[in-house]
Amino acid sequence: MNLSFNIARRYLFGKKSVNAINIITSISVLGITVGTAALILILSVFNGFESLISSYFNAFNPEIKMLPASGKTFELTDEMIKKIESVEGIEAYSRVLEEVVMFRYDGLQDFGIIKGVDEQFNLVNQIDSTIRSGSYEVNTGKINYGIVGSGLAGKLGVNISNSFMPIQVYIPKRKGGSAMNSFFLQTDVYPSGIFSVQNETDYKYVLSSLDVVQYLLQNDSEFSALEIRTKGNVSKVQKALQVHFGEDFIIKDRFQQDEVFMKIMNIEKWLSYAIGSLTLFLVAFNMIGSLWMIVLDKKRDISTLKAMGATRGTIRKIFVLEGMLISGFGLLIGFVIAIILYVLQKNVGLVTIPEGFVINSYPIEMNWLDFVVVGITVLTIGFIISLAPAYKAGEIPAYIKAE
Repeated sequence: MNLSFNIARRYLFGKKSVNAINIITSISVLGITVGTAALILILSVFNGFESLISSYFNAFNPEIKMLPASGKTFELTDEMIKKIESVEGIEAYSRVLEEVVMFRYDGLQDFGIIKGVDEQFNLVNQIDSTIRSGSYEVNTGKINYGIVGSGLAGKLGVNISNSFMPIQVYIPKRKGGSAMNSFFLQTDVYPSGIFSVQNETDYKYVLSSLDVVQYLLQNDSEFSALEIRTKGNVSKVQKALQVHFGEDFIIKDRFQQDEVFMKIMNIEKWLSYAIGSLTLFLVAFNMIGSLWMIVLDKKRDISTLKAMGATRGTIRKIFVLEGMLISGFGLLIGFVIAIILYVLQKNVGLVTIPEGFVINSYPIEMNWLDFVVVGITVLTIGFIISLAPAYKAGEIPAYIKAE
């Protein structure tokens, strides 16, 4: 192994009789370098977006959400409260009640979801951090306030500076009448703030007090979900709640609450990585030409090695290692370039995002596992590309006629 490696290293860095070999080898290294850096940066950008979006989800979604396994609502009994409070690791929990309604504001209307929350809601979620204008206020005395998703506020033209213009909320009565007023149950919610979590939630939610939604549904004993904040042991609390409530309830952590979206993000991430790897594989075909020319250049050396007792396997191993060295050299340079570009993007923002987004430049976040994945990918490509020239080198006879 050491002999094969030493010969491969000398063939790579040693003098060649034809200068074109050095040029083609340099192009091969350059292609692998660029491809490696591109793969690392692709994964890092997706990591950045995933972390950014997750941070907004974390502000709106609780650590644990407890939902009824069947039906839209459930009754929270004293026995259930005792079970919840007996679970070690729960810091706070909030009762919420949601319903699809029609919103009307200054002549404009749209359908969405009104979410009634209790006084513990802002302790369970980081909703304060998502307020873009106004303040978090859902109930003060006899006035019903609400905070509106930025997308929905845009569609309705909500102006939180106008304290006299309410959002009218309509919901069909369970026993309707013939006239418009008798068919719908209606209440007013005065917008106190606008929140944004940068996803579809912005376009459909209004947060108000639990009393408002209970009035609309004519039900003050049932809830849509319990939202729970832990002391840091989410998995342990989730398992304990599932044991206590069994199949009657679905207990979800943050990832499971947005499972579909996160899966789509992962599919996009690895699909982009696959396309980048395929491009790198095509670029790496330059290495075949480089190795092939080295085989031709070292033909007499190979014959001499065979005459001295080297087997076909030894010769083939030399040129497989040659290809791996070219790949490894490009891999290391690519890692260095990717890290430099990462630092520049993180601190300077080389690539910017058009106005209208919450950040000015593309988010980026490196993960050491990405380096492992890219390293295995690049070295595997180098190994595959090296097989054909290595096989050809092994077929060179021990005796070559003088030309």
